[in-house]
Amino acid sequence: MTTPPRWNGRFDPASSDRGLGALPEVRVPVSRRPDEASARTGAGRGQGKGRRGPADPVRALMHHHHDLCARAVDPLEIAAGLEVHGVTDRTAARFRHRDVFSLAEELYARVPRAEEPAPPVAPAPGRALAARMALGALWLLPGALCVATASAVLRVDAIRKDATVGFAVGAGGAALTVIALWLCLRRGPLRVHGSGRGGRIAYALGAGWLFGYAAVGDWLLTGLLDGRRPYEAVPATQAAVLLALAVAPAAWCARWFAVRARRRLAVSRGLEEFAAGVRPLSAGVVTAFVCGLAALVLAARLAVPGSPPVATLPSMAEAAVVALCALLFLARLLAVHGFRKAALIGTAVACAVQAAALATAAAARLPGAAPLGAPVARLTAAQGTAAIPAAACGAAALALLIYAFGALCRASAHGGPGARTARTAPATSTAPNRAP
Repeated sequence: MTTPPRWNGRFDPASSDRGLGALPEVRVPVSRRPDEASARTGAGRGQGKGRRGPADPVRALMHHHHDLCARAVDPLEIAAGLEVHGVTDRTAARFRHRDVFSLAEELYARVPRAEEPAPPVAPAPGRALAARMALGALWLLPGALCVATASAVLRVDAIRKDATVGFAVGAGGAALTVIALWLCLRRGPLRVHGSGRGGRIAYALGAGWLFGYAAVGDWLLTGLLDGRRPYEAVPATQAAVLLALAVAPAAWCARWFAVRARRRLAVSRGLEEFAAGVRPLSAGVVTAFVCGLAALVLAARLAVPGSPPVATLPSMAEAAVVALCALLFLARLLAVHGFRKAALIGTAVACAVQAAALATAAAARLPGAAPLGAPVARLTAAQGTAAIPAAACGAAALALLIYAFGALCRASAHGGPGARTARTAPATSTAPNRAP
């Protein structure tokens, strides 16, 4: 007679009938965090609408992205961070959610935060208006200083015929203009968060080379190809004025794009819907900036004595400065939204092309090395020396524009500090965890 198995709180397959075969041991998952306690006991702090138990696929995502969810100030930052790690709307369906935004809302509700962020204090209407007016005046300051400096230098040279006085006035005005530009880049919509010292140095070197070439690059290239030529200050002054005046529309366009993209992120219910809504904004902000540059070319002609008449068509030198402004704007816009590497690569390519043109022109002066400078010589003979910076900056700006249409349509580009932090975190698997 077979003795029935004794019940000891767990089914023992060794004591069961051999005809049933060996059954696997059943394990009950144990939560490792207070917020993941079973819904039956009511324990834990994160008692949201989420599911509990072994059929809860969201719990694995909570483990993998716990730091992101704990630091987020709203579900939008979690949605942006999940997109960085490759979670799409189709992936969210595996977690029983219709889209990434719905999944982010559940994660935000279930993961506890050590300190709830204090609600932002709305500034008084008068102070908000004063702050906007001060910021707008700061954006206009580089252009105003550069226009005043250029006018003063050219008039002093024409009246007194003394290069020393003009050089002193120009150096002082240039220093003030650089300080005003630095303040614009440190405040407002053109500020890059978390770039570090290395990033700032790289930006400064790239921009410094491009500015320097705009000032003396064509003169150097002409001297290397055709011998010495007198330096013409009017084209360089006009380029400096146009670059300084472009700060204000660049800041306004960057702010306009950031505000409207953030609003679109708040009302979108899917990544595809958000991308479809941001693409027209990306095209609109670039179009608005280029149209603003066309108006600034006329303003620079009026501000700089000796410039071409207003009614004439833009010259190649002016086209080169417009391409440089577009390149710097797109690079800064990408850097502001977290794509600093792409911005540095774009500016570095333009600098490399300009440096290569100068290097080949210099090498062509060596005995037997004339063929090295033949491409540059043919291009400058047909279009002028300004064709080199126009081609270099135009090609780099076009490449950044194509990249920006895809990069700026991601939710992670507008998710705030939490999303930027998540971009540097290591990517982990997002598959549902079937084991506790």
